[in-house]
Formats: sequence, C-alpha cells, structure tokens
Amino acid sequence: MFYAAEGSGAGSFTPILMIALLFGVMYFMMIRPQQKRRREAEAMQSGLSIGDEVVTIGGLYGVVSGIEDDSVLLEVAPGVQTRYARPAIARVVTKAERPTEPVAEETDAVKE
Repeated sequence: MFYAAEGSGAGSFTPILMIALLFGVMYFMMIRPQQKRRREAEAMQSGLSIGDEVVTIGGLYGVVSGIEDDSVLLEVAPGVQTRYARPAIARVVTKAERPTEPVAEETDAVKE
C-alpha cells in the first residue's frame, strides 16, 4: 500500500493553525471593538445627570429630570415626563451646566 502523507507531519497541523488564525482575526476585528463600544455606552449611561439633553434609541429627544437605579425620567415637552430604561439612552446631546466651584453670593451689607 502506498501512503503519500506518511512522512509529512506538518500537513495535519495546517488546518488547526488556519482555524486558530481565523478565531484570532474574528476576536480583534469583531469581538474586541464591540466590547469597547459596550463599555463606553455603559459609562455614558452611568454618568447621566439631571439636566442632560439625551437621545433615546428610538430617536426621542428629552432632558433628564430624574434618575433611579435602572431607569431615567425624561422631560420630552414642558410638563410631559416619560420613563425609560438606562440602556435605552443612545447618546448625550448636551451635558448640563455644572458649576466648577461653589459660587459665593455677595451681599450689599456692610462687613464689620
């Protein structure tokens, strides 16, 4: 009998190497960027504060008027508030103005 691949051990290693290479490429091209986007979205959603103007995944613009553990209360029109899950917030359009340092009110009273 004649076995053509009898002395060639490298021939059986090549398909395993190609599969490993394929999984490596899939990890760096698909899985890793998706994990990065998910971490950025979670950071954005956990950093929401009252007064931020946001857009939901459905395209609805609103201003954050209340925050709970897993939901956000949005004011979509004057006097109209709706509740959304935090993951439904797609992006922050404008952050609320926050004072960088406490503002001391000056009075006209004469200091003694």
